[in-house]
Amino acid sequence: MNLKVALISFTLIILSGCIKYNQTPVPNIPFDITIDLNLPSYDALNGTGGWAYVNGGSRGIIVYRRAIDEFVAFDRHSPADKEGSCAQPLFPTLDNFLILKDTCYNATFSLYDGSPMSGSDFPLRQYQLNYNGSNLLRIYNQ
Repeated sequence: MNLKVALISFTLIILSGCIKYNQTPVPNIPFDITIDLNLPSYDALNGTGGWAYVNGGSRGIIVYRRAIDEFVAFDRHSPADKEGSCAQPLFPTLDNFLILKDTCYNATFSLYDGSPMSGSDFPLRQYQLNYNGSNLLRIYNQ
C-alpha cells in the first residue's frame, strides 16, 4: 500500500513540474491570419534568415524563416514582463538579430527557438504556422 501512495505522489510531483514549466505570463489571444510573402512588407521572409513583424497576438508577432520550408512565429510580449507594463515590445538586437531584447527587464530570448537566454524563466509564446510552399503563411493561435 505504501508503494502505491509513493508512486502516485511521485507521479503528481512530476506532472505538476511539467505543467508549471509550460505556463507563461503572456496572454493567450486567439487569432488566425494569413500573410502573403509577395507583399513588400514581408519581403525579408523570402530568404532564409529573414524576419518580419506581423500584427496580432498580445504585443505583435515576429516571424523568422529558419529554412526554405521552415518558419517560426513568436509573440513580442516578453515573458519577463508579467504585468504587460513595458511600452517597448521585444525587438532584435543590433549586434545579433537572432537575439530578442526586452529593454524594461533586461531579458533576452532566442529568435531561433524562443528559449530564454537571460532574465526570464519562461520561453516566448510560440504560434502555429502553415506554409503553402509558395507565398502564403498562416499564423494562428486557437
